[in-house]
Amino acid sequence: MVAARPAAGQPLIELRNIRKSYGGTGGEPSVEILHGIDLDIRAGEFVAIVGASGSGKSTLMHILGCLDRPGSGSYRFAGQDISSLGADELAWLRREAFGFVFQGYHLIRTLDACHNVQVPAVYAGMPAPERQGRAQALLARLGLGERTGHRPGQLSGGQQQRVSIARALMNGGHVILADEPTGALDSHSGAEVMALLRELADAGHTVILITHDPQVAAQARRVVRISDGDIVGDGGQDRSGVSPEPAAPECDARHFMAGMARGAAHGASWFADVKETLGSAWRTLWVSRFRTLLTLLGIVIGVASVIVLMAVGQGASEQTLAQMAAFGNTHRMSIRPGTDNARGLRGLLTEADVRLVSEVPNVDIAMPFLTGSVMLRAGGTDLYTLVWSMGHEGLRLFNWQLARGVFFSEEDERQLATVVVLGKLARERLFPDGDAIGRYVLLDNVPFRVIGELAETGEDDGDNIAAIPFATASRRVLGTPYPGLIQVKVVDPARIDRTVADVTAVLEEAHRVRDFNIANNPAHARAQNEAARQQSLLLALIAGISLVVGGIGIMNIMLMAVKERTREIGIRMATGARQRDIRRQFLTEAVMVSLVGGVAGMAIGLVIGVGLIYWAVPVVFSIRAMLLAFGCAVATGLVFGFMPARQAARLDPVVALAGE
Repeated sequence: MVAARPAAGQPLIELRNIRKSYGGTGGEPSVEILHGIDLDIRAGEFVAIVGASGSGKSTLMHILGCLDRPGSGSYRFAGQDISSLGADELAWLRREAFGFVFQGYHLIRTLDACHNVQVPAVYAGMPAPERQGRAQALLARLGLGERTGHRPGQLSGGQQQRVSIARALMNGGHVILADEPTGALDSHSGAEVMALLRELADAGHTVILITHDPQVAAQARRVVRISDGDIVGDGGQDRSGVSPEPAAPECDARHFMAGMARGAAHGASWFADVKETLGSAWRTLWVSRFRTLLTLLGIVIGVASVIVLMAVGQGASEQTLAQMAAFGNTHRMSIRPGTDNARGLRGLLTEADVRLVSEVPNVDIAMPFLTGSVMLRAGGTDLYTLVWSMGHEGLRLFNWQLARGVFFSEEDERQLATVVVLGKLARERLFPDGDAIGRYVLLDNVPFRVIGELAETGEDDGDNIAAIPFATASRRVLGTPYPGLIQVKVVDPARIDRTVADVTAVLEEAHRVRDFNIANNPAHARAQNEAARQQSLLLALIAGISLVVGGIGIMNIMLMAVKERTREIGIRMATGARQRDIRRQFLTEAVMVSLVGGVAGMAIGLVIGVGLIYWAVPVVFSIRAMLLAFGCAVATGLVFGFMPARQAARLDPVVALAGE
């Protein structure tokens, strides 16, 4: 607001032929409330507009205070026609020029007295320390210095009305619009309020008093009588003791439009705006904390579920890969005899094929492998188990560890040595009394010397076996020179597909037909890991449904909040809130619920995850998953809070003020 005065002799407010009708839509008849009102009010006047209920005085007040628009006619403020101004420009004018004192006080129930008084200054962008000091000074001046921290429900009617007067003065209160300010008060409190209004008029404020009580109206210096939408009496300009140049600063007509354009576009700084909105949202949510907690549950459950399920899924996937890596499966593939599709002949693998495969690039180990069921006997104990016959590099190929002894060597293979390495379970069953190294077992009635014991693998197939050299098995035990399959270990599993193609080409060239099959373990491991990942993602999506449900809950609660807080929205608009301010207020509340729910969900998810780890469930927390869940929670509040916020911002100020 520019600290200058209107041109000499120019009224501050000029109404010409103002008409206002209601209805006329949806088949309803149109009812004209104001019938061509003409009225001039000069700066510094103390005017009472008096009339019976239904006379149109409240409608006139709403038009004077820019809460409503006339149906036709001209309204000039400080020489400028404001009938065509936009919503934000009218909000600026209400914020800078007007202060409202309502019959029902219209204080925001979630704010204490000090913060209620500060509301107009918040939208004006006044720094927090400055507006807090001014609010406290105004309350002290009005005799409420000890009640600044009390909410409206803790104040009497007279005290609430004084708070509303302090709010009206917060931004200067150049024009005080008092609508039945004593109607809800006892006689003593009413007299105090009228005394305050007279003091404000004496200080140079323009005071417009709306009342139905002639005795109250008589305390003004000018009385305008209205009946059935027409002015039927006007006491004329108030000149009793009023300075022609009032003390309160007014709009400069020459710079009015430029000042309004700047004020409508800008309020507080971005940081101050966000800080104030967050603080206001927090206070509102804290007052209704039980309902806020219920709203949070959907978000909390959704975020916690996403974090826990993705952590469990990732843990299961990594455990599977670790188990496969324990047997070398992530670097291994197998070549088996197959059937030629053209002739239907079953193929055979030979040791010559093993040598060909070993020369293929990226092949680390290629060795013959043959298995069969045999009877092992040691002392008086018989054990029917599997014999695995392989090359001397079997230990490295299968990624085994030795608990005791050694593995058979290349020399043992050449000499057809009758040596055996036992799995852990096989050793415990045959030699339960202790170390088996150097002792003998009968393997299909052929004596074999035990030279090693494998460390526990955790799998029956790896712990209940007898491993012997392939050459010994094929000639002395199993009776066939042909490998049952060729076990291959690759150097780089990322190149496995190329290696499979090379091995296929080499063997097809040697056999002239494709009578073999290749089991690609690394590709299988990747597929299994991808399946586990997809399953984890599916679980996370299912858990994400909770976020959507929580978002719908937020939208529902916020829509209810808009309905329940309609009057609060009207109060904020009357004190200068732009549509974007209202929209930001409700959107911030929705996002804050999501933020708090997201943080709580992350904390609960981590606690549940730690509990699962304690119970030996494989869990791997993912920072990305946690950030994703938290981000989705915030986005949920933003998306589902937008519609209620937009609905709140589009409310008509007059309709909102009349709401419950």
